[in-house]
Amino acid sequence: MESITTKSAIVHFNTKVYTELNAYIKKTNPSKIFVLVDTNTHEYCLPQFLANMESGNIVVEVMEMPEGEDHKTIDICTGVWDAMAEYYADRKSLMINLGGGVVTDLGGFVASTYMRGIDYINVPTSLLAMVDASVGGKTGVDLGSLKNLVGVINEGSMVLIDTSFLETLPQNHMVSGYAEMLKHGLIFNKPYWKSLINLKNLDISALDQLIYDSVVIKNNIVSEDPNEKGLRKILNFGHTLGHAIESYFLENADKTPLLHGQAIAIGMILEAYISTKICSLSQESLENITSAILVSFDKVEINDLDISLIIQLLKHDKKNSHGIVKFVLLDAIGEPKIDCEASNALILDAFNYYNQR
Repeated sequence: MESITTKSAIVHFNTKVYTELNAYIKKTNPSKIFVLVDTNTHEYCLPQFLANMESGNIVVEVMEMPEGEDHKTIDICTGVWDAMAEYYADRKSLMINLGGGVVTDLGGFVASTYMRGIDYINVPTSLLAMVDASVGGKTGVDLGSLKNLVGVINEGSMVLIDTSFLETLPQNHMVSGYAEMLKHGLIFNKPYWKSLINLKNLDISALDQLIYDSVVIKNNIVSEDPNEKGLRKILNFGHTLGHAIESYFLENADKTPLLHGQAIAIGMILEAYISTKICSLSQESLENITSAILVSFDKVEINDLDISLIIQLLKHDKKNSHGIVKFVLLDAIGEPKIDCEASNALILDAFNYYNQR
């Protein structure tokens, strides 16, 4: 696969991953290399990664954080910053983030702010991180249960996508990443959407080209609008309500937390329904979207009290302006519309539609 050049980085795939990484290390000669992992990638991915990385005489320090969205916090950042200072990281140090979206988001933020910024490389190990979290330079952490409220946009030097890491991934995490791929089709490329919904199952052999296509789609969008002033907003389809749902299920002890893709899948159905009311999305397209998503994503019970509290969380969404909640909606599959407004009554109708499916 050809490498993809982004605004300030290069994405390499599979056979090129380690040759390009080792060439980069040899060329830049970092003072130290810090590899950030979580408890899962430490066990399942780090041995393969270190066996193929040629660091020469450069000291490599491995830093481990707990796995999971609930650890994507400033407190964890502080622990990583402290560890880097303890091991005398300087401005010529290199940080490598080996993990899913939590690791690449948090690690990118840590690297972007330590000594006002050091070089970093993302090595995504989950499907979600490969197609979304590791590309585009968005870094950051959650503020309590509120998603990604603290962060910066700053691309690393490289993204290295080795799809063999997907063999370590549980099926529910594979499906979680699939939600972001479906989103790319819905907002940008109807033929890509059709190819995704015709997948019989999420096996790695069928995914390589689709992952590549998703990265191309996201890079095309981000390259045109790196700071999310216009076009890049379309990547938030399903995320206004999806993030609120994810936050709500994360912060409530009596709820089972949802994976990011699970919440976004619900958000896409809800926002597709809203699109039929205030945009020109057809009922046929709504049915197509809903049916395709529910094939892979189990229904989640969301009662009236849940809905009321989820709607309250919308006021914290990053896309809001002057206190008004802004949605990305669809005029048709592949035709998004940004900066849309929807009443609470219409949002409630969308939840009722979802619950009746």
